[in-house]
Amino acid sequence: MGKVFSFDEVSKHNTPESCWVILYGNVYDVTDFVAEHPGGPKIILQLAGQDATDEYDPVHPPGTLEENLRPSAKLGTIDAATLPSSEKAPAADMSVADAAIPPLADLLNLDEIEEVATKLIPRKAWAYYFSAADDLHTKTRNNTTYRSILLRPRVFIDCSRCDTSTTFLGNRVNMPLYVSPAAMARLGHPAGEHGIAQACGTFGACQIISNNASMTPEQIVADALPGQVFGWQLYVQTERKKSEDQLARIAKLPAIKFIVLTLDAPVPGKREHDERKQNVAANLPVRSAVQSGSASTTLPDPHSGGVGKAIFFGTAPDLTWKTTLPWLAKHTTLPIVLKGLQTHEDAYLASLHTPQVQAIILSNHGGR
Repeated sequence: MGKVFSFDEVSKHNTPESCWVILYGNVYDVTDFVAEHPGGPKIILQLAGQDATDEYDPVHPPGTLEENLRPSAKLGTIDAATLPSSEKAPAADMSVADAAIPPLADLLNLDEIEEVATKLIPRKAWAYYFSAADDLHTKTRNNTTYRSILLRPRVFIDCSRCDTSTTFLGNRVNMPLYVSPAAMARLGHPAGEHGIAQACGTFGACQIISNNASMTPEQIVADALPGQVFGWQLYVQTERKKSEDQLARIAKLPAIKFIVLTLDAPVPGKREHDERKQNVAANLPVRSAVQSGSASTTLPDPHSGGVGKAIFFGTAPDLTWKTTLPWLAKHTTLPIVLKGLQTHEDAYLASLHTPQVQAIILSNHGGR
């Protein structure tokens, strides 16, 4: 049986020379890892001598500890009775800590769902999900433009048997809607991306999985229904080998039917809501869920102002029509969807790259 430590003892190890952290009730000595941490020591030292579980868990896929720390780094367990009250109360970060969740049937539209969610999720999660670039002008215009599109109803049509099903890239779905690839779903709910997948299975919708999901792709597609359709979002890494490893892993998951290559984020946007939340989670390393091993861990700039910037660390700014698509063709046989086109000129250029490019997504990374 391992040694049991008091919180007072752990809290003394809060320097680069002796750095311990508490995760999931266990005490880890991460002193050696501080110096070699690709994202710099600041991120880890913010957590030194503390219970970092509530900050760490929602943004890291399972297995991250095992991939990056030697077994000997696990020193023992923490005596939970010695934890100070601040360490026991993650709900203190909640907008409404004890807010009651109304029956879903009472929420009649998306605005009401958003209003309730805003009161229930942690502030840092709200800042991440709500944030968009700069003064939110583009996010506002996105919503205004979308709402300006009106339906043109046609009459004298037999509506006794209606069918909303269609196909995405030849794959049958029950509705012409899909879940976009927003990262780190477990910030909002422990079920994370797997919970979203279960909902998509219920309604026969397509789910595009974020490159920076808070769960592994295997966990997300587990329990998927026969014929359920997934796409995988790809942020091409500066170190191409990392992306090549991702694509090889995704190729082993037949539920994932296509690759969504993101083009509208060559640099991180300036997301002020995200930056204002000066909390540990905003500076924690956020890595691709499919990367494995310490050498493949995507980590943020230690001076990052928020989670939104952290997830873009290591993404390549040098993608081009001429070089990127031929490279991608060598590493996947799945259909390619280009995400982030905003002009008809680029849509035309995309059409010249069929059959490799099968679809485009109009997007300006304007908000989650």
